[in-house]
Amino acid sequence: MAEAAQAVEEKQDQQPESAQQDPQKQAQDVEFSEVAETGNATAGASIDVLLDLNVPVTVIIDKTEISIQRLLQLGPGSVLKLEKPVGAPVDLYLKDVKFATATIVVVEDRFAVRIKDILASGIAPDSPDA
Repeated sequence: MAEAAQAVEEKQDQQPESAQQDPQKQAQDVEFSEVAETGNATAGASIDVLLDLNVPVTVIIDKTEISIQRLLQLGPGSVLKLEKPVGAPVDLYLKDVKFATATIVVVEDRFAVRIKDILASGIAPDSPDA
């Protein structure tokens, strides 16, 4: 076995060094030419594309923990008691980032939220799953 390994090493030593290197893995220097600014794209024009996008907003009323046994007993008409009192502010999230607080209101027989505060962008994100 040692003789076979030695024979392979001798064959590799006999091959020219350029043949041992894969030409697709060799690094090459590249020069890039400078591109002049055209001035066509303005800050207002670039944001217009985003203004018509819809984003999901999640409203978190409260969280609670229950045992698996209690979870399995739930059915239509079951009630889960929450700790948050009626009228307390709720949290609004874009993705997993809390961006505002609001209160629950009723508009035309539907639940809605009235935004009270927009949070500063420097606040660390809270996760609704945390």
